[in-house]
Order: sequence, then structure tokens, then C-alpha cells
Amino acid sequence: MSDGANNVKPKGQRQEVKANYFSLFTFWFLLFALLLSAGCNQKQQAVDLYVDAIMLRELDENEMAVKRLNSAVKLDKRFSLAYSLLGEVYQEMKQYEKSAASYEKATQFNPLSFNDFFSLGRVYEIMKRFVQAVRAYARACEIKPNHLQAHISTAKCYYQISDYNRALIYGKRAEQIDPNVSEIQNLLGDIYGSQEDYEQAIRSYKRSLELDSNNPTIMTSLAVAYLKTNRNEPAREVLESVIQIQPDNNIAYKHLGYCCLLLKDIDKSIENYSKAIQINENDWDSLRGLGVAYILKGTAEDGTLDETLKAKAVQQWRRSLDIKPDQPNSERVFRLIRKYSEKKE
Repeated sequence: MSDGANNVKPKGQRQEVKANYFSLFTFWFLLFALLLSAGCNQKQQAVDLYVDAIMLRELDENEMAVKRLNSAVKLDKRFSLAYSLLGEVYQEMKQYEKSAASYEKATQFNPLSFNDFFSLGRVYEIMKRFVQAVRAYARACEIKPNHLQAHISTAKCYYQISDYNRALIYGKRAEQIDPNVSEIQNLLGDIYGSQEDYEQAIRSYKRSLELDSNNPTIMTSLAVAYLKTNRNEPAREVLESVIQIQPDNNIAYKHLGYCCLLLKDIDKSIENYSKAIQINENDWDSLRGLGVAYILKGTAEDGTLDETLKAKAVQQWRRSLDIKPDQPNSERVFRLIRKYSEKKE
């Protein structure tokens, strides 16, 4: 008998091999089915926990809702909806670090979720982490290119980190989406002002006031832009209108004090600076300006200086430095104190 014949397995042996193969196949199939079933069961449990969390949140049981959601994401680590709801609940509980971490997970597993990116930006903005906020908001703008608030928020955060060029891009895009929103025009005014483009700033503030008339904040910003362009009389008129609307507006009184100083109306300058300090005794800037006003009032045409007013000026400057030692141009204030504190022989 040939070697080939010797290799032929008996019929019974062949059947045994087939049975072994079938048993092995069955084993692996059942194991796979079991694992698949276990995975499906875990996902179903995660969904059930998520639904429970929604119901608990409706009942204002946020702590219990958080526990359910954390259990859900342990069972299904890619459960983006659970992470999203966790971010929302943590935000409501003012646990912003945990909220941001949850929204980060949600965006990781669902990179097309506008709501998660927008909410993530809002949480970072609340925490004043503007670099991270702007990254999230900008992504939200990519997902929804015509979403007004996303563009406003992106522009605001770029403004906060002094990236005025990008702030202007998103601000103008927001204006294109809806040109009739006062908030956008006011924001554009702030951006133009920071770029020292005061003419554009004035136009934007005026447009903002057309949409939201008699808004003291916008009016004050317009007055400051007028002061930057030496339009002191229009600035005075606007600031006086602000004070009529808000008699306790410290900032308006401070700017009006400076405006009157420029207009050489020294008595009015002293009056307005004093009112600003009365409203806010820690207003170091008004104290500084008041000192200058006292010196100007006390200086006669022949150059002599009233000693009482000179002493008052030095007193205001000292108070200003006590409140804010690291104020801008503090060295100049020190020089003024030294100059007017010297006793003549």
C-alpha cells in the first residue's frame, strides 16, 4: 500500500475531528455571544441609569443624579449624552471644574455636538479661563456658522485676552448675522476703542444707542471715546445725561471730573471728582484727578500757589497711592507729592 493510502484517516476518526471542530466553533461562538450580551447589558444598564438621572434632575435631586450618571459612564465610557448631562448638572451646582471636565469628555466622544462645545465655552468663561473658552466657542461657531450668540461669545473672549483682531472678526460676523443687536454694536465699539480706532468706536456706540437708547453703560463708553478725540463738550453732555439717569454712577462722575478739567471748568471738576469719591471712597483715579484740580485752582496768575489747596492736593495723591500703590504712572504721582511737599525757604 502506498504512502498516500497510509494517510487516509478511518471514517470514525474523521467524524471525531469534525466533532472537535464543531465543539471548538460552538465554544467560541457562545463566548462571543456571551461577551456581546454582557456588553449590551452594560450599555442598557447605562441607559437606564441615564434615564433615572433625568428624572432625578426634574425632582431637583442633583446629587443623586450625579451618582447615577457617574455609574452610567463607568459602564459605558463613551456615553457622550451622560457626560453632557453631567456637565449640565455640575454647572448648575456651580462645580465648574467638574462641569468642564464632563463637557470635555462629551465633546471628545461627540465632536459634532454644538451644545457641548458651546456649554464648555460658557463654563470656561465663567471660570475666566478665556483661552480655553475661546477654543470651545470657536469650535461651536464652526459647527453652526450662523449661530449669533456663539459668535458674540467668541468675540468677547478674544477681547478678554486682548486678541482684538480675532475679536473683530467674530464681532463683524455676528453683525452680519444680525445687524440690529445693541450688544454687538457695543462690543464692536469696545474692540475699536482698544485698537485706538475711536472714530469707528463712536459710530458703533451711536448705533448701539439707536437700538438701546439711554443705556448708561453705552453712553459712558461713547463719552470716553469723545474724550479720546478731544470732543470735550459732547462728552460733557453725554456724561451729564448719564448722571440724570443714574445719580450714583461713580464712573460717570469720574469722567465728568476729567472732562471739566480739560474744559478748564475747575470748580465743576472738583465737584464731580468729589462726588465720585463720595460714592466710592476707594476710587484712586478720582483722588488722583482731584489732586490735580486743587493745584490748578490754587495757582494764581502770577504763579503763586495757595498753601491750603496745595496741601489738599498732596493729601489726595497720598490717599490715591495708599489705595493702589502700583497704579499706572505711579512714579509721576510720587514726583508731584515730592514737588508740592517741599517747603520754600
